[in-house]
Amino acid sequence: MSGGPDLQEELAAATPAAPPGAATAAVAGPAPRARARGEVLYFARRNRKLVAGLAVVAGFLVVAAVGPLLTDHGPNDYVGPPSQPPSADFWFGTTTFGQDVFAQFTHGLRSTFLVGVLGGGLAGLIGMLIGFTAGYRGGVVDEVLNMLTNVVLVIPTLAVLLIVAAYLRVRGVVPEAIFIGLTSWPWVARAVRAQTFSLRTRDFVDLARLSGAGGRAIIVREIAPNMSSYLLMSGILLFGGAVLLAATLDFIGLGPTSGISLGLMMNNAVLWSALQLGMWWWFVPPGLGITAIVGSLYIMNVGLDEVFNPKLRKL
Repeated sequence: MSGGPDLQEELAAATPAAPPGAATAAVAGPAPRARARGEVLYFARRNRKLVAGLAVVAGFLVVAAVGPLLTDHGPNDYVGPPSQPPSADFWFGTTTFGQDVFAQFTHGLRSTFLVGVLGGGLAGLIGMLIGFTAGYRGGVVDEVLNMLTNVVLVIPTLAVLLIVAAYLRVRGVVPEAIFIGLTSWPWVARAVRAQTFSLRTRDFVDLARLSGAGGRAIIVREIAPNMSSYLLMSGILLFGGAVLLAATLDFIGLGPTSGISLGLMMNNAVLWSALQLGMWWWFVPPGLGITAIVGSLYIMNVGLDEVFNPKLRKL
């Protein structure tokens, strides 16, 4: 889920840049496109991997939205006796300081999804902007943007994040997500650029040029829709990659200095010897939460690949 270039190139190869009939659908009108959407929805509803992964992620979203409303105290408030196992009063037990682990878990889920949305969304936006521009314009513009992409691509992302986070006195979830987004976009840009190169020579793009459409309109109306399946799958990978990077920074103590996250919960559990003291309820929920969310996103991606790729579909 880290979004490495090798994995993404395999994904790009497995996902057709423009499926047979896509160009025809773009020219023929809304009816063929409506039939194509109906076909995708038909297979999506019947794909167990996609449905199962989506159900798990949706379940955690519900917990993140509703969970904090079930408690009348904050995640870092001292509300009960220390080191208590799960009970009717404290569903996930308490920390060595008497903090409610359930309250920390639900608030931590919110931080996790916020980082995934902001970090993954920013990376996807930058990657698509550079990829579409380089692939469609070509020439000097492509060479400059491709050089920029290659420079950022070879920079060790985690090392840069570690250095930046270490020198920030006040750290928050939003700045963390922005840093992750600014360093996670190159593989998306390369993949989008490659597919745009292929699509810009298609007949429906030439027809749009002859009709007087500008470059931006052609990208938005003609090229991007034919890459929608790949862009969706890339967005899921970016979301999962942002969650993992944020959890890594939080776990080693370079996460937000205020608030709570799943990674910070694990960091605090390690610092205060929860494993040695047998306080499994402190570190197991955040660890399982991160694993379940990222794993479900990967399963969703595999399911979407089977839905969008006719060769992999199962009736």
